Amino acid sequence: MLRLESETGWWLVTHPDHARLASAFAEHWGNDLFPSPEPRTKVLLGIATHDDGWAARDAAPQITRQGKPSAFSVELVGKYSAFEEIDLADYLAVREQAVQLIAQRDAYAALLVSMHTYNLLTERADRATIAKDQLPLLDAFLSSQKHFQEELYARVKTTPGLREDEAAWARILDHWRLLQATDNLSLLSCVSYDKPANLLHALPMRNGGSTHIQVEAMGEREFRLSPYPFDEPSRIFQFPARHVEGKIFDNAADLQRKYEYAKPTDLSVTVRA
Repeated sequence: MLRLESETGWWLVTHPDHARLASAFAEHWGNDLFPSPEPRTKVLLGIATHDDGWAARDAAPQITRQGKPSAFSVELVGKYSAFEEIDLADYLAVREQAVQLIAQRDAYAALLVSMHTYNLLTERADRATIAKDQLPLLDAFLSSQKHFQEELYARVKTTPGLREDEAAWARILDHWRLLQATDNLSLLSCVSYDKPANLLHALPMRNGGSTHIQVEAMGEREFRLSPYPFDEPSRIFQFPARHVEGKIFDNAADLQRKYEYAKPTDLSVTVRA
């Protein structure tokens, strides 16, 4: 779950809906400066499904020790340090499920999801927030992901209809960086981040080089990107959210009851050059 505070409560966005927004960004990625993703269908599938493992958990939102909805929030942008709020074994099971679900459909997409997961839990996670006796569990998970990536890449290289350049490791790395970038832009959108940011990695350009994309908040869920990667000078994207009344909840059941009765509402994010 992702949360955005309102005057009277919280807007809550599910992980799968956040991932669909990231995929919508990727669908319109590409212009005179930046190439569009190819193989398109596989890349968009990986981005759209990279958080599908969260669906069941998000359907029954939990609360933190402070009584807030347990969710990614504006305070966590740029870091990943909320492990004290979650059960690590459950969390890793969710991440594993996300990879396995898509692996049954498409090895290329699953490889991108596994690479995203591995990076999240190595370069971006704060191990200090994980209990020491839980670290072997994390490291075993990371090792298994590395081995699974090797299996997936072997399947990618023998995928019928996939060109040699599309299966090249350098191209896969480019698309992993695109997943990271669109995922990050979606996170910024869903929590209405209002500080300068960037899209994590240098992204490939049509001229053969690569560049970082800077993000400047211009208003509520309105961002200016430089250099600009989308196919139109300005685009509006929509994503569903539910609003729950109240800032602090006595128990998870209270939050879940309010969440269940809240009607999904489309929020919008605007990106412009």
